[in-house]
Amino acid sequence: MPKVGIVMGSDSDLKVMSKAASTLERFGIDYEMTIISAHREPDVFFEWAKAAEGKGMKVIIAGAGMAAHLPGMCAALFPMPVIGVPMSGKNLAGEDALFSIVQMPPGIPVATVAIDGGVNAAILAAKILAVSDAELLGALKAYSEEMKETVQAKAAKLDEIGYKAYLES
Repeated sequence: MPKVGIVMGSDSDLKVMSKAASTLERFGIDYEMTIISAHREPDVFFEWAKAAEGKGMKVIIAGAGMAAHLPGMCAALFPMPVIGVPMSGKNLAGEDALFSIVQMPPGIPVATVAIDGGVNAAILAAKILAVSDAELLGALKAYSEEMKETVQAKAAKLDEIGYKAYLES
């Protein structure tokens, strides 16, 4: 049973949203992924968003570009957390989507990550789920430790060989 729903408005969003999916997989979190246009097929979207809770979903990650209504509409219909992922675009580099997603009216919150921030959306979803899942919380702590060790190893390498050799390696 999926704990996270991943929805995007177009297949052009798949490159970013697939990073969310692979990050959820890393933590063993089941998800459902789909493409639904809130503008072109609102009836299909309403049905999906209203059914999400009954399917066991606890969080929705919604990616959208331009007017970016998908995350807000998810938040209006789904009673649990929604994370919006603004997609970069050709006209305004994703700023239009960012502003659209982050400026929700009172009572309809959407947690919003950076433009094209699929990985962070999945990490945030995992952190939300970890509130009631000790094993997942442990995995997130281990992930944080891995990131710390990676940075420390890079710093040690830079200290050892200098920046010019580091850039060439």
